Amino acid sequence: IFSYADYEAKILRNVEKSGEDGGVNNLIPCAMLGRGALIKPWLPTEIKERRNWDISATERLDMLKNFTRFGLEQWGSDQQGVNRTRRFLLEWLSFLHRYVPVGMLEVVPQQMNQRPPNNLCGRSDLETIMLSKNCADWVKLSEMLLGKVSDDFQFEPKHKANSYK
Repeated sequence: IFSYADYEAKILRNVEKSGEDGGVNNLIPCAMLGRGALIKPWLPTEIKERRNWDISATERLDMLKNFTRFGLEQWGSDQQGVNRTRRFLLEWLSFLHRYVPVGMLEVVPQQMNQRPPNNLCGRSDLETIMLSKNCADWVKLSEMLLGKVSDDFQFEPKHKANSYK
């Protein structure tokens, strides 16, 4: 599920299946949001409000700020806690960069298997960095939130999909 339209189609399909057998199997209308929520953490809000949310880069940065705040609260603000928070933030950014803002799409809604084109220019500099497939740009975002990384720092996403490097 990657949009409220996907969600509604899935729920309606389950409701129709439930009605076909006279309610014998009693299918519960539900949907899995996990992969879609990694890319679009605001997906539950879109579903609740039944709309495609054209979330701004600053709103997305606020989500990242909250994430880092929660990470530092959980793991501490010492160097080890900052490093752990940074690692999880960078892994999450390896999913978040796949989101293309609604205002930039040719066809709404975006499908989960669609990737942003190479060198896509956002509506702001921050949005352009957030759309980047380059790991170095993700590290720059983490530096905006957690401070400078050491000179020997390297990040390689755990799931090395063909879209990296």
